[in-house]
Amino acid sequence: MLYRKIPKNGDELSILGFGCMRLAVKDDGSIDEERATKQIRYAIDHGVNYVDTAWPYHMGQSEPFVGRALADGYREKVKLATKLPSWLIQSREDMDTFLDAQLKKLKTDHIDYYLVHALIGELWDTVEKLGVVDFLDKAKADGRIKNAGFSFHGAGDDFNRIVVAYDWDFCQIQYNFLDEKNQAGTAGLEYAASKGLGVIIMEPLRGGNLTKNVPPAVKKIWDEAPVKRTAAEWALRWIWNHPEVTVVLSGMNDEAYIRENLKVADKAYPNSLTGNELELVKRVEGKYRELMKVGCTGCRYCMPCPSGVNIPLCFETYNNLYMADDPNGEKFMYAARLGGALGLGTPEFASQCVQCGECREKCPQHIDIPAVLECVVKDLEGPDLEQRVVMAKQMFKQT
Repeated sequence: MLYRKIPKNGDELSILGFGCMRLAVKDDGSIDEERATKQIRYAIDHGVNYVDTAWPYHMGQSEPFVGRALADGYREKVKLATKLPSWLIQSREDMDTFLDAQLKKLKTDHIDYYLVHALIGELWDTVEKLGVVDFLDKAKADGRIKNAGFSFHGAGDDFNRIVVAYDWDFCQIQYNFLDEKNQAGTAGLEYAASKGLGVIIMEPLRGGNLTKNVPPAVKKIWDEAPVKRTAAEWALRWIWNHPEVTVVLSGMNDEAYIRENLKVADKAYPNSLTGNELELVKRVEGKYRELMKVGCTGCRYCMPCPSGVNIPLCFETYNNLYMADDPNGEKFMYAARLGGALGLGTPEFASQCVQCGECREKCPQHIDIPAVLECVVKDLEGPDLEQRVVMAKQMFKQT
């Protein structure tokens, strides 16, 4: 495992962090605690020393689970990160209430890396007026948090002013080879680093969209490389190639992914990709942009939908329809996964959308979700949808 330093405190953090937003789950959607605990501890045993969670992850169950998973001496082996749910804050007192509750959930007396969560410009203005600077100062002074940071999902114009609004130790941004100009982007990465902030990266694989169902046209480009790498390794190596990056978070919920990511993290030095390799990544980026229909990362901030639409899964299947080489298979899987043949059995179709617009306000990518859901209905539903649902239920023995 390679390590990089946080400039302001000298902490040496593993370049691979364990993200706890997409933990291994059971068929009913609950966290598979036995499996996920083994996964986290295996990663820690092999050098990972940064674990990231948050108040809303897994419908509020991620923090209590992490507290249990880090028992038996594992808490002392890691730097633990969680986040203040900024959108729920209505007063200065709320900030202490949430932090104290998180300390209990996580079974710890301090948070090593505490973030003001999911900031956009307007939300920062709100929590700043409510006294978040005083809160962070006092929480650091009394030892409940060691380092203060923020995660960002807003427009690039707001990023720089938030960076200089407080003496932050670190920040967390979405970054991958498709997001160089999205949100904070490369400009924000470099600006934060120039101010001495450690930079934690989220969504390095865009919610898995850069590794699941790799389109044949993209795979053809990857295969041109003299040094053969998986799509995940290319994506991670591209990020770690930037010396400004401190940690890359990965939602590692499969043992094979964990082993692969650990292997890559042993050799992903900054500035280690050649010019030809960087050009190859640029070509892959261009091909993805030709193929993708919607820039959803699967972050689930739009959820839950009041009408029961599984928005991220609708968008994932919609993108897959145009990126995979089996459109009929994707249409079948849309019926199976959204029609109740798998999981809890409740339909979650795009056609259930009533255009309330609640999701549009929550989306960090600023996607016009109701409009795109109409496209999903047009391309993935149709008159044979019910027939596909029946077939899927028969296949999965739920009739």
